[in-house]
Amino acid sequence: MRVIVVGGTGTIGSAVVKMLSERHEVVVAGRKSGAVTVDLAAPDSIRAMFQTVGKFDAVVSAAGQAKFGSLDDLTDADYLFSFSNKLMGQANLVRIGRQFIADGGSLTLTTGVLGQEPIKGSASISMVNAGLEGFVRAAALELPRGIRVNVVSPPWVTETLVARKMDPATGMPAAVVAKAYLASVEGTMTGQTIDPRRLTGT
Repeated sequence: MRVIVVGGTGTIGSAVVKMLSERHEVVVAGRKSGAVTVDLAAPDSIRAMFQTVGKFDAVVSAAGQAKFGSLDDLTDADYLFSFSNKLMGQANLVRIGRQFIADGGSLTLTTGVLGQEPIKGSASISMVNAGLEGFVRAAALELPRGIRVNVVSPPWVTETLVARKMDPATGMPAAVVAKAYLASVEGTMTGQTIDPRRLTGT
């Protein structure tokens, strides 16, 4: 298969690219680097990416920015930034990508544990994560030509916790998280929120 990995240079994205590359042709897309560049907040940029890449069988998104902060600190602009990037940016990968993807193709998005297990300061992130999971469940009912869509909800990633000087004991290595994306690309499921912790039994 030919797979586009959006955010393929990030922590999770790099692990996904490494794993998929062992069995598939991978095209890395990033905001600033990669074989092709894309700005998730700009639908025209997403459309241009698909047109540039040409034929493909799957899209994996390990991208999408969102703001972290308390209810007192988050501004209207912060919520709009999170909505435009992580939620609508990835939703538009589906809305636009379905026009270009091969029959029977798959689209895999990313949310995160804060969608179901919020913490203080995660109101904006939890909102867009949960919204995106709802979008995936509904979009799966309407996609044509056997196209599938799923979303992976990673727990805290070990490498990220280490980088932030936090306790890595509760994290999951990016290489393990990547298995959930592989399962979505190569499997038959659709409309699902995939938790790597349940997939691996950890």
